[in-house]
Amino acid sequence: MNIAAASTATESLGPGFRAVIWVQGCPLNCRGCVAPEWIPIQPQRLVSPADLATELLAGPAVDGLTLSGGEPMLQARALAELVRRVRLETAVTVICFTGFTLARLRSAPPGPGVDELLSEIDVLVDGPYVAARDDGRGLRGSTNQVVHHLTDELRDCGYDFEHRVRSAELHVDERSVTLVGIPPHGLLATLDSVLGDRPESFDDRDPEQLDR
Repeated sequence: MNIAAASTATESLGPGFRAVIWVQGCPLNCRGCVAPEWIPIQPQRLVSPADLATELLAGPAVDGLTLSGGEPMLQARALAELVRRVRLETAVTVICFTGFTLARLRSAPPGPGVDELLSEIDVLVDGPYVAARDDGRGLRGSTNQVVHHLTDELRDCGYDFEHRVRSAELHVDERSVTLVGIPPHGLLATLDSVLGDRPESFDDRDPEQLDR
């Protein structure tokens, strides 16, 4: 797997306490992408699904996994294996962001293992990020993106995927500041003014991804 970043604990990218994987590389290059440094398809951090599962399981107990990027569907087979390995140890729900529509993924998948990964996902947020349709609400970057409940695991959990007030977290270590979550309107500009430059790493939606 080629990943851009990982977090073992967040409450900003879905219901409950979740681990998050952001993969490196996206072919879509959506204007206004919140994580432009994760668009280039180039080596970032190479790790096996087995080793990454061990890393995630060593962190705090989580309720779920959230997959973002970058474009997860470019690494679908490896991500499906990651999910299976984590689920061997603990029950988790899976949320995945993609810039491709679900119809496209089913009719013309962008790489191997897409059906395999879709079978492991509980909630898929699909479609490219469109800055003009970013209403500042929900666990998606713009209103053209659709929340698909591929299973019933999170359908009636009480979490409003489309209209909730957005939240975000700043995860800071000695080398970087990572924004985790879909930024509420004005947050990135505020960070720029406070920090001088955009933090080294951002998330969520990824290519499309102001979500994620």
